[in-house]
Amino acid sequence: MPPASSQIIWRSDSWYLREDRRPLVDGTAVTRGIIVHPGSVVLVPLRPSPAGPELLMLRQYRQTLGQTILELPAGTRHWDEAWLDCAQRELREETGFRAEQFISLGEIWPAPGLTDETMHIFLAQELSPDPLPGDVDETIEVTPMLLAAVVQMAQDGRLQDAKSVVAVWRTAVHLGW
Repeated sequence: MPPASSQIIWRSDSWYLREDRRPLVDGTAVTRGIIVHPGSVVLVPLRPSPAGPELLMLRQYRQTLGQTILELPAGTRHWDEAWLDCAQRELREETGFRAEQFISLGEIWPAPGLTDETMHIFLAQELSPDPLPGDVDETIEVTPMLLAAVVQMAQDGRLQDAKSVVAVWRTAVHLGW
């Protein structure tokens, strides 16, 4: 149901907050804040290692949580940016590697009660060094980890970042684990 009224409350370079007011069936009205977002990518950088497939995970400080967490590389798409261009840019900014092959592992809505954001998940393979400068507000440490270990962490709750959990499980399924 479309809103009866809508206004932009706050805008950043990446997304904006819109306030919608709409009537309910009983005639009362509700007001909701909605984050309007251009979408983002989640990357699963996978490379071979003697011990088995290895992921390039990140340890990244997240101000909202006040702590450093383990997660996969990810980032916001520019409004008119192609999804694969965004994937390559974010991979290079956050890991220092480029991928020769991207395989789509589908899309997810990270928080549909709050935002219209869609996250596109890509398996990134055939990696080679090709760094881009990272965002000035990000503190990132690239942490190579065996896929088997990260799958176990997703299963037992040590990996808590939802986008990373979904992407790791989809990768394991894609690889036939």
